[in-house]
Amino acid sequence: MNSKISRFLAKSKVVTPCLVVDVDRVEENYRQLCQSIPQAAIYYAVKANPALPILQRLVALGAHFDAASWEEIELCLEAGADSSKISFGNTVKKASSIRHAFMAGIDMYAFDSLEELEKIARNAPASKVYCRLTVENKGADWPLTDKFGTTTEHAIELLLKAQEMGLDAYGVSFHVGSQQINPQTYAAAITKVATVFTELAAQGLTLRMINIGGGLPICYREDVPDIEQFSDVIQQAMAHHFGKNLPHIIMEPGRFIVGNAGVISTEVVLVSNRGKVNDPRWVYLDIGRFRGLAETEGEAIRYAIRTPHDGSITAPVILAGPSCDGVDILYQKADYHLPLQLMAGNRIELLSTGAYVSTYCSTRFNGFKPLEEYYI
Repeated sequence: MNSKISRFLAKSKVVTPCLVVDVDRVEENYRQLCQSIPQAAIYYAVKANPALPILQRLVALGAHFDAASWEEIELCLEAGADSSKISFGNTVKKASSIRHAFMAGIDMYAFDSLEELEKIARNAPASKVYCRLTVENKGADWPLTDKFGTTTEHAIELLLKAQEMGLDAYGVSFHVGSQQINPQTYAAAITKVATVFTELAAQGLTLRMINIGGGLPICYREDVPDIEQFSDVIQQAMAHHFGKNLPHIIMEPGRFIVGNAGVISTEVVLVSNRGKVNDPRWVYLDIGRFRGLAETEGEAIRYAIRTPHDGSITAPVILAGPSCDGVDILYQKADYHLPLQLMAGNRIELLSTGAYVSTYCSTRFNGFKPLEEYYI
């Protein structure tokens, strides 16, 4: 538990549920990443948490930004980011969004299909474009393989087509999946990228950039490999395939930068086994899947929990949200144990909730207000 956040919660007595983020911790994570992978330009994945205090701190640190929409681009610009430091990284964009971005000075766009490439050519002529590859996501708690990316063969065709269209065929990107715990997936992905570089070079097109995406994990309930293990694998793979002629490397971390900087404070609404004597207790919280905890879908992201009764006797529980919806269950199979003393009215904390919580919160499902946010 972050001591700065702990002091804030003890003194402020804020209403639950709320998210508290330590912006100094965000800076520490950013600096650590810059030090561990110095060859890469850091493009913060704005979707992880687009709060103005975070964006402003990262702007001051010289960060770049990966935006998924025109609205995220606007947020970055409002925070003081230069348009030259923003990439429009979503492969599915409205034509109007591309036009707005182009008029604002954004000159780098992702794509993975001919139709999207044509859209970019019409609305952002002569811009830099990079093609997203489909790569293995095994080892990721939140895979991203189905919706995005294309094959190496198709990427080669598309990048040649981009050149014909007058666009700047800049490079290739991939994403190994969010909360990826296997460093070797980066090596396998870089091997695929190298194939595209080699094949295109043989046809007279020299690519200049590799975007290795995000995916770096943080610690929730289980330990994960540290950043140095990922750094070693990435740098070795780059050296093996490209030698001293390294292309420009960028990466798009989100969770790694903001995840462990945030804590959710939530109140226990009810504890009961509802008359089923041999079943686990159900613990209902005033936050659930519709108030920010969407990443508990499939019990994929498993947050660590702190209670006021830690250290006492525990028993299995099922954790659920407060809404009148049957799918608002957080953890039923993930083997959570909480103290037997836990009761309605207790406040507990969900740790490492700085990423993908505030932006997943619904507006007023069941009438509940959106999650309160504090940046300290």
